[in-house]
Amino acid sequence: MDANIRLDHSLVALETEQDVHAMLELVAPEPDELDERPPLRLALVIDRSGSMQGPKLEVAKRSAAWLVSRLHDRDQLALVDYDDQVRLLAPLGAPRDHAMHALAHIEPGGSTNLSGGWLKGVEQLRGVGTMLPRKVLLLTDGLANVGITDRDTLVGLAQQTARDGIGTTTIGFGLGFDEDLLTQMADAGGGNAHYAESPDAAPAIFAQELEGLTQLAAQNVSVEIRPRSDVEFLGVLNEYPVVRVSGGVQLQVGDAYAGDRRRIVLALHVPRLAELGVEAIAELVVRYVAVGDEVAEHVLTLPIVVNAVSATEAAAAGPDAEVHEEVLVLRAARARDEAIRLADAGDVAGAQGALRLAAQSVASSPFATPRLSAEAQELEDAAESVDSYCAAARKQLRYASTVRRRQRR
Repeated sequence: MDANIRLDHSLVALETEQDVHAMLELVAPEPDELDERPPLRLALVIDRSGSMQGPKLEVAKRSAAWLVSRLHDRDQLALVDYDDQVRLLAPLGAPRDHAMHALAHIEPGGSTNLSGGWLKGVEQLRGVGTMLPRKVLLLTDGLANVGITDRDTLVGLAQQTARDGIGTTTIGFGLGFDEDLLTQMADAGGGNAHYAESPDAAPAIFAQELEGLTQLAAQNVSVEIRPRSDVEFLGVLNEYPVVRVSGGVQLQVGDAYAGDRRRIVLALHVPRLAELGVEAIAELVVRYVAVGDEVAEHVLTLPIVVNAVSATEAAAAGPDAEVHEEVLVLRAARARDEAIRLADAGDVAGAQGALRLAAQSVASSPFATPRLSAEAQELEDAAESVDSYCAAARKQLRYASTVRRRQRR
């Protein structure tokens, strides 16, 4: 995996405090550079509660059958469904036709024991192929109303299972599910969060997820941020689980797929520098497990370096265009989160104002890139949609924020 660091301002004025943004770019190998992929260990967990009745459940079953049919012989899949009760329909390693038969006979039931279904999927993956890709795919259209229903508890469990090497990807169907829970579980679980606004969107989501799983390049990617003692760490603009480690913090980035280009932006406050020249203000430590014929742990250490120059020279140097663009897009994601908070509290005008202010900030960038133009227009459209704030508008805002904060390219 390649890694490099860029700053929005690599030249800083001597004898002046200032904030700088550092962008870490991680690039996974392209597909043709990878060895034969390792076998997958998957648990597919399907909501069969009463609200899934009709096209949603039928499309979910067909999409799941498509996924099962495209797994290799070395792959293993467990199949779980749940309403208020949890059923293990096919244990991990069961013959493929067993899973296909079970899928065909899933019928809608009662309430939604989301925690029970997800935990049963996790149970199937514990202790098996611990160095192989292991992931729970959780599909639901409703609220967790049986079993563990507390959001923080479920997110904490997802984070713990990710530390144990079991990831979680979520797929929300329709308008009745808790998008905050599903996006946070996926964030904590190092997986992806998908939104199927209608049943027609489900097949493409399954195809996208399978494509990523079959092109896995690295697992358990993490980034440690270690600022110099006199440099203040202001935070990360992306949304990744953070844990304290010796000398700084660690971001749990999750898995990387072939060709992935991940960008992580952090902010640092640099004190007055007394001497001209190059100084290291922090270091980043990237850890990951490469997958392929040989599973191996890797560690990369990269310094974050600034160059102290005269105030005139620093003022004359413009910002790095790509870092500046990434900062604006990530700030726009935060504006969406703020809009949700305001609209949930009944302040629709405030929500619209937050989105339009972000759109103006993006549109006024000195770098008129196609990405920023599209982002400004999406923010304006989101402001219009908030005028009739509803479940669909809220979900669109939440998933738009999630995609930008954890985006893969």
